[in-house]
Amino acid sequence: MSTAATDMPGNTRKAGRYVYIAAVVLLCAWVIVPLYFLLINTLSSPEAVNSFPKSFIPEFDLGSLSFFANFAGMLTALKNSIIVAGLTMIMSIAIGAPAGYALSRFDFPGKELFRMLILLTRAFPLPLLALPLAVMFIRTGLDDTAFGLALVHTTLAVPFAVLITFSLFSGIPIELEEAAWTLGCTRLTAFTKVVLPLILPGITASAIFAFVISWNEVFAAAVLTIENRTLTAFLLQNLDTSPLHLKFAGGFILVVPALIFIFAVRKYLFAMWGIANR
Repeated sequence: MSTAATDMPGNTRKAGRYVYIAAVVLLCAWVIVPLYFLLINTLSSPEAVNSFPKSFIPEFDLGSLSFFANFAGMLTALKNSIIVAGLTMIMSIAIGAPAGYALSRFDFPGKELFRMLILLTRAFPLPLLALPLAVMFIRTGLDDTAFGLALVHTTLAVPFAVLITFSLFSGIPIELEEAAWTLGCTRLTAFTKVVLPLILPGITASAIFAFVISWNEVFAAAVLTIENRTLTAFLLQNLDTSPLHLKFAGGFILVVPALIFIFAVRKYLFAMWGIANR
């Protein structure tokens, strides 16, 4: 009886470990299998993509990507996506980094309310704001422009930029800046020479995160643009009429920046998570 009771905690731990491993494998399969099939169909000829049964090994044929590049308006839409995402990245960091620094270094009335209001900007769904935004953009001449769409994407990315940079600045002791002040540095030179080099990798990660948010956004791009559509809006517009291999190639082009982002900045994201939980 005592032996059975002693073995029970060990069996429970083993069962828990098996459940954990099964959950991890299931989650990895949920993410990797669709990406693998997307890669197979992107690197296969249009004939192979439309045939059945499908091969589990890519042909390494660039026919689908070539069709994607030569499709009317596709490269223009790709260029628009790059421009809008680039503007969003610059503006979100230009607004978010100073706000994160102020939240981290200064105490002022309404500080906690300001942080909550930043989060509440994500509480309003974009479809709810689509009509007023479209009317305002038409009146101001910002409709169907890269800058106007970048402004909308910046509002989506700024809360993340503020919170990420706030956690970064909070992880750097203020004593480092105070030591620089005693050596003759101003607040600005202390920031540029002491703080900025330490948080630059995290700022880069935040900037790329803003780029990916803009790159994958489709609703505002579809509502606020007509002639100057981004890649996501252009693919959505041609979803019913475009062939299957074009959809796979377009999906692959959209996924690649996000994958590059994950592998390039994953260590900085883990570091920022640790800072935020201190």
